[in-house]
Amino acid sequence: MTLHALHAASRDALAAAELRLLDVVDGVDPDGLTALGDELFSVVGLLAGEHGLRRVVADASSDPAGREALVRGLLAGKVGEPTLQVLATAVTARWSSARELLDGLESLARTALLVRAERENRLDAVEDELFRFGRILAGQPELERLLSARDGASEAKLGLVDTLVSGKVEPVTKQLVEQLVVLPRGRRLVAGLEELAAAAAKRRERSVAYVRTASPLTEQQYERLAATLTRVYSRPIVLHVEIDPDLGGGLVIRVGDEVIDGSAAGRLEALRRQLAA
Repeated sequence: MTLHALHAASRDALAAAELRLLDVVDGVDPDGLTALGDELFSVVGLLAGEHGLRRVVADASSDPAGREALVRGLLAGKVGEPTLQVLATAVTARWSSARELLDGLESLARTALLVRAERENRLDAVEDELFRFGRILAGQPELERLLSARDGASEAKLGLVDTLVSGKVEPVTKQLVEQLVVLPRGRRLVAGLEELAAAAAKRRERSVAYVRTASPLTEQQYERLAATLTRVYSRPIVLHVEIDPDLGGGLVIRVGDEVIDGSAAGRLEALRRQLAA
């Protein structure tokens, strides 16, 4: 489930937890942000594997103070105080389901890491690297299969990620990819990477347009397309461009759920549908 699909109660709970997170990270250094993200991801992994515990901490009918006491008692000394503060706000809120509590905690963990990238002026790089790694996996299904294998040991998959990206991407990018590989939570890796890139773009208050083109765009074409889409959607748009020779010419642009198909392949398919009607 993506975050925009959260039910109303869960959206309110996440908003409250995000406010606490932003308050907590105000005085945290980069290493502290990394630790905060890691620890929140670890809690997601713990709750994902412990159905009974997950049900208890997400039980909106129970006493919120009791849920907080349970989490603090379980994790005190194992995670830092900033993490405990964020968790306290999260577990005392009212979530629509235990699954959506996990979605929210995962979002908070990602936000902590993206805040680090933002403070270091590396958010653009992280967004681009996540998108490009997703394109690499999309073009190499066997590699995605290896990284997604349910029966594969986490250590082996993390070793493969390290071989692929270590020293080539931002530390935050590597950390986000590793967490996605270890705990995909039902997502395909390519889709998960797109979601992460979109989260980075949203952090900069921009929308993402996924552009497929038969041939590379010139710098002038790139700028003109970005300006046109920004004008059409009345908000800043960042382009993620993928070369696809099978289009035969033109562009296919996806912004959210909207698809603009100006490719030769798309026009041919539309003509076929008209003739078959």
